[in-house]
Amino acid sequence: MNLRKYLVLLLVVLFGGIGDVLLKFGMNQLGPIRFNHLVPDLFAALGNLWVVVGIFCLIAFFASYLTALSWADLSYVLPATAMGYVLITLLSKFLLHETISPYRWAGVLLISCGVGWVTRGPARTDSQAAKQSLRGPQEQHELA
Repeated sequence: MNLRKYLVLLLVVLFGGIGDVLLKFGMNQLGPIRFNHLVPDLFAALGNLWVVVGIFCLIAFFASYLTALSWADLSYVLPATAMGYVLITLLSKFLLHETISPYRWAGVLLISCGVGWVTRGPARTDSQAAKQSLRGPQEQHELA
């Protein structure tokens, strides 16, 4: 993998993690959404600057995620982007002032180890067998 591909994965992690935390920060300011006032509450959320910036971050996440999927296997990209969970946990602790239990920290450590193992392998596993399985069975024609 080259530097550009690592940069795309980094953008996926950053935009996804920051977008989620900004959504939570904005929703903390608004309070719970009530189902009997769903539409007005959702429009009120869209009027919150933090929610809007979070949405734009998640749009950028989606664009960078699509970019990563265009050159790497899903079984590589999805675990590699799981580092976003680590970022979200850290941002939740220090920006949202959430209490993170030792069990959650252990989970973050396990995620980090898993990401390390996955990213050591190839980003793409193209093979003729894999291409054939996506196309389906090929017809056999006899020459007369």
